[in-house]
Amino acid sequence: MNPIIRRELVGLLRTPQALLLQMLFVGVLSLLVVSRWPISGSVDRAAGQSQQVVRFFGYGMFLGVCMLAPVFPATSIVRERRKGTLLLLINSPLSATSIFFGKLVGSLGFVMLLLVLSTPVAAACYSMGGVNMMGQIVPLYGFLAVLALQFATLGLLVSTFAATPESAVRVTYMALAGLTIAPLGIPPLIKWLVAGTGAWVRCASPLPALLDLLGNVDLATTAAGDATGFDHAIRGQTIYVSLAISAFLALACISRLNTRLFDRARAAGKITDDRGLGVRTYRRIMYLWFFDPQRRTGGIGPLTNPVMIKEFRTRRFGRSNWIIRLGVLALIASLALMLAVNNKVISSDHVSAAAVVIFLQLGLIVIITPTLACGLISGERESGGWPLLQMTPMSASKIISGKLLSVGVPLLLILMSTLPSYYMLYKIQAIDTEGVPGVILSLLLTTVFAVLASAAFSSLFKRTSDATIATFATLTVLWGGSLLAWAAEDAPLSRSFVQKVLAINPLAASLSLARTPGFSSYNLTPANWWIMGAGCVVCLIVLVARTARLTRPD
Repeated sequence: MNPIIRRELVGLLRTPQALLLQMLFVGVLSLLVVSRWPISGSVDRAAGQSQQVVRFFGYGMFLGVCMLAPVFPATSIVRERRKGTLLLLINSPLSATSIFFGKLVGSLGFVMLLLVLSTPVAAACYSMGGVNMMGQIVPLYGFLAVLALQFATLGLLVSTFAATPESAVRVTYMALAGLTIAPLGIPPLIKWLVAGTGAWVRCASPLPALLDLLGNVDLATTAAGDATGFDHAIRGQTIYVSLAISAFLALACISRLNTRLFDRARAAGKITDDRGLGVRTYRRIMYLWFFDPQRRTGGIGPLTNPVMIKEFRTRRFGRSNWIIRLGVLALIASLALMLAVNNKVISSDHVSAAAVVIFLQLGLIVIITPTLACGLISGERESGGWPLLQMTPMSASKIISGKLLSVGVPLLLILMSTLPSYYMLYKIQAIDTEGVPGVILSLLLTTVFAVLASAAFSSLFKRTSDATIATFATLTVLWGGSLLAWAAEDAPLSRSFVQKVLAINPLAASLSLARTPGFSSYNLTPANWWIMGAGCVVCLIVLVARTARLTRPD
């Protein structure tokens, strides 16, 4: 009888957010199944339609587990530390193992409840016939339960390192994306190290096993990178690797649940100008003057927005040296991925170089934008800095412009650093010059929309972590969920309907402009540009209205 389980699970289920998540989860799954349900009321003998319904159901379940399983564990321990109750837990008679499993079971209980609530939808899929209950449905639930365990332990470990709940959510989602995608591209780079290592490294990603479990053997073979055929034993290997990762993360988290967790000594640091001539000369040569992270900061100019400067100077990665580093890393990553595709390190039969660069740029937008923009308003309200902004003579428009510029400038520099990769694509004849301006325009509109949407959610929520979750969920549904319609073309969705759905997706619009296989036949622009522009206007209106309301005296 662990008291933490009751406190975590019962307390979570009593919140209105939990009820809303349950309704949304079941409602979205039901809509996915209904969208694939046979219109005529009958199923073909080959059970192809029923398999398509099961695939949609499985992909929806997987996305739901990825979005919801790590959220509550990622904020659990860091909230305890910020409230001052974590030290009481550690000094209580409960051991570190009991605290960890109490947090883990309390968080997993909510995810397991969601899986139980989805069983009527699974029963509807089974009622169509042609679906093997013990061969597909039951293994799918078991596989998702193992993944939920891994994602929950990952969130708890990140929560022990994070300083704020919003940073814990961001890091957890980024680690989850890396754990899902990175293992698919690492094996070709390490195949010369140890024979057979690449197969086990790929098993760290759940995508090949999930695709094989849902019957997409061709896509599973592509994801696994096995040109000779897909090995169905990868399902068991994936479960073993996932359990091993979960055990490692659990042990690491338990080892950190002690009083040493509160000892975070930091060096005071030294100003470069206060050091000797030799040290100053060395740092000037190594870093250059405008890259030096420890040089003295000048005053704020009379024509400069003070809110923008304040954001740059107080944000952890707001300094110019970090912005330059991120830009250089983005440039190196884009060129490395593009060259890897061109040199067939990643099979060019399945992935085009232009698609890799576009995926990288949109991935940077989805990951970095909520990280920078979701705390613009809600972060001030949480820290108590918003009343200080209210007392300043600055208007709401000046506050908004300063906040948005502090996010837009770094994102623009990072995206500009990836533009040289398009020149390389042109030189190797991997993209037409006519499509490059359209792709760049789509990326710019996407960046503006992501910034304004993140800022709008930041003004609507009191907590930055809630705004971050809402932003990630919105961007994932708009840009990832709409691709499910593309997979359902002609069975049963018509091509015209799929094109209308893909018109809201800037990823699909960019891929169509780059003439990527599978998207080259769609004409998604300029409809996507108009939709993104309208979305930017709506988000800006919400942001201005909420900020004007918040700047009024209480």
